[in-house]
Amino acid sequence: MHEKSPVLNAELRERTGSRYAKRAREAGQLPAVVYGHKQDPVAISVDHKEALTHFKKGEKVFSLELGGKTEHVLLKDLGYDHLGTNIVHADFARVDLNERVHTRAHVKLVGDAVGLKKAGAVMMHPVSELELECTVTNLPDSIEVNVSDLDVGESIFVGDVKLPMDTMKLLSDPKGIVAHIVAHGGGMETSEEGEVSTDSSQPEVIGEKKDEDGSSD
Repeated sequence: MHEKSPVLNAELRERTGSRYAKRAREAGQLPAVVYGHKQDPVAISVDHKEALTHFKKGEKVFSLELGGKTEHVLLKDLGYDHLGTNIVHADFARVDLNERVHTRAHVKLVGDAVGLKKAGAVMMHPVSELELECTVTNLPDSIEVNVSDLDVGESIFVGDVKLPMDTMKLLSDPKGIVAHIVAHGGGMETSEEGEVSTDSSQPEVIGEKKDEDGSSD
């Protein structure tokens, strides 16, 4: 959960476009856009190194200081370069701290499943993230699911997962399967998404990677 929002100091970008965005990045800045709450979009830049440090920690809600004023924003999207490796742009949406938003949180399986102690047993993990609704201040970093009691042939469904807070609302299909143990060579068919994921600690509140120029710059 995020009880205190990290601060991002921002500057207005008087000129926009690929050429000026490139200059900003060369100067150690990350071009960004702030929009929402029936206000005009504003082109800004933030310190690239500082912003990436917060992003890597899974921070999503920020106190944005711009022109002597502070407003709360939610990280909505990140733009990447043509190789899909370096972050070159960010989109922020203005929010009220009591506002309810839709987000996605990765499922983190914890515990040693009793069924995996049996020869040939394999755990499937078809649903690796949950969609939910909660207040901005209660965005979860991840949702833990204890699989210790799970045996061969048994499943944990999305609807079985207890959310961190009662005020959160599950939006994912409750019939989806979070974890399922089968004997080797049998059981349900799975795609690549069905394989076990052991590192799911960061929440995903941003969209798919965009090209360097994106639609916002």
